[in-house]
Amino acid sequence: MRFRFAIPLALATLAVAPVLARTPPSPEERIGRLEKQVRQVQKQVFPKGQPADTAGFSDDPAATQSSVSDLSGRIDALERQLAELTRASEENGNRLGVIEADLARLKADQDARFRALENAAPAPVLGAGAAEPDGVAEADVPPAPKPKVETATPRTASGVSTDPAEAAYDQGFRLWEAKKYDQAITSLRAMASSFPGHRRVSWANNLVGRALLDKGQPRAAAEVLLANYRSDPKGERAPDSLFYLGKSLVKLGQPAQACKAYDELGDVYGSTMRPALKSLIPAARAEAKCK
Repeated sequence: MRFRFAIPLALATLAVAPVLARTPPSPEERIGRLEKQVRQVQKQVFPKGQPADTAGFSDDPAATQSSVSDLSGRIDALERQLAELTRASEENGNRLGVIEADLARLKADQDARFRALENAAPAPVLGAGAAEPDGVAEADVPPAPKPKVETATPRTASGVSTDPAEAAYDQGFRLWEAKKYDQAITSLRAMASSFPGHRRVSWANNLVGRALLDKGQPRAAAEVLLANYRSDPKGERAPDSLFYLGKSLVKLGQPAQACKAYDELGDVYGSTMRPALKSLIPAARAEAKCK
């Protein structure tokens, strides 16, 4: 069998030799001739079929121009789909990051509120000598007896307070009562900064928040009211600030948060809350649809 294989191969080589001497064939021609020679040899060596290592292989070209174009189009479509999936994945990742950051801020805020509640003592009980609500002017209310630990605010014969902090608060209150909200806010903030530590600071900050709410700025009102409650939870108008914080949150379309503010108002101040404020809570909770 070795001789049968060698003889045709040698004859084929001799037949090709004159052509090679004349013109050097191209690589494609050389490969084609070699494949033809191999097939001829295979027919002689394996007359009943191809050997096992070549059986099943077709002599046709591996791919046509149309099949290559179709495959290229499919690859382009897959690359576009992959790019779209990558973009959507990145967008979802960004959204998830924003949600996680919001949740972290909310948790931190809740933790801070809980710590403030744990550290805060109940507000003092307001007795018969307690100061009047924001909606009533001091000059229009008959003086009530004060506890022995307090002294009445000095006033002139005309009813004007001789305490400059009291007079400054009265001025801001009158402006708010006249619905001159911008002027009232300016006056009350000046009073709070000029007399830090005075009992009327809690009143002034609370009234600033109410003035902002009255003029249609619930977000700014909520910030001021929350700050007044947190900075001085024992202040005389800290409960009011918590109540009007709930009203501001309702205006902002956050009734669930408003209900939390009302719940906190009841938990922190409870029986120490003045009756006038306590009477407003049922209607406020109904407005927020609290459970």
